[in-house]
Amino acid sequence: MADFNTYRTAQGVGTRSHAVVDEGLRAYMNKVYGLMAVGMGVTAVAAFGISTAAVTADGQLTGLGAAIYTSPLKWVIMFAPMLMVFAFGAAMNRLSVGAATGLFYAFAALMGLSISSIFLVYTSVSIVQTFLVTAIAFAGLSLWGYTTKKDISGWGSFLIMGVIGLIVASIVNIFLQSSAMQFAISGLGVLIFAGLTAYDTQNIKNTYLQMAGSDADFIGKSAIMGALQLYLDFLNLFMFLLSFMGNRE
Repeated sequence: MADFNTYRTAQGVGTRSHAVVDEGLRAYMNKVYGLMAVGMGVTAVAAFGISTAAVTADGQLTGLGAAIYTSPLKWVIMFAPMLMVFAFGAAMNRLSVGAATGLFYAFAALMGLSISSIFLVYTSVSIVQTFLVTAIAFAGLSLWGYTTKKDISGWGSFLIMGVIGLIVASIVNIFLQSSAMQFAISGLGVLIFAGLTAYDTQNIKNTYLQMAGSDADFIGKSAIMGALQLYLDFLNLFMFLLSFMGNRE
């Protein structure tokens, strides 16, 4: 991502009028949120479709369900989205906007496969309720990050360290199966991704202001990366809230 970031900071607002920049910023943020929303839709459809195909009418696992939930393949499915995120970032400079968009939606579908088990673990009502709570919280946090005059860029290193800590703790707890540790992970996860939602929104906004006037291809790729960041914030916030609010089947 070195070339991408270097080019991003090389452009400034220049002599463009504030009105033009504001209009461009609104269009840019609308594109970011639009891509993110479609990505969430792809994830929801994939998760529900796969979970439906994974069980029979009497609640028994089908061959597909056994393969993705009980065989060693489940570990590949669990960690594949994380690896794909790193690959996405590394390949961004070489991709066209269309290819990057397609890869983002492919990632969203893979994430749907990864979290499809929630439809087998939690009731549909609690999933919908948690999604609505997450959407409201995300909207408020993102709006604050967009409109606040406070510079929250200093939160970045602290929040990233928190995410790394969550990943390590979650991997450890796969083997420990500690309910107390899971509760602590979920609580910290909600706080960390709430902060990241505001932080990433402000960062996406500032990124556009730095690169206003760049070519459309570059801005298009930046919007996709922004959508990916907010998508991950929303999805992780939802999953951690679900562990608190979800009623199990």
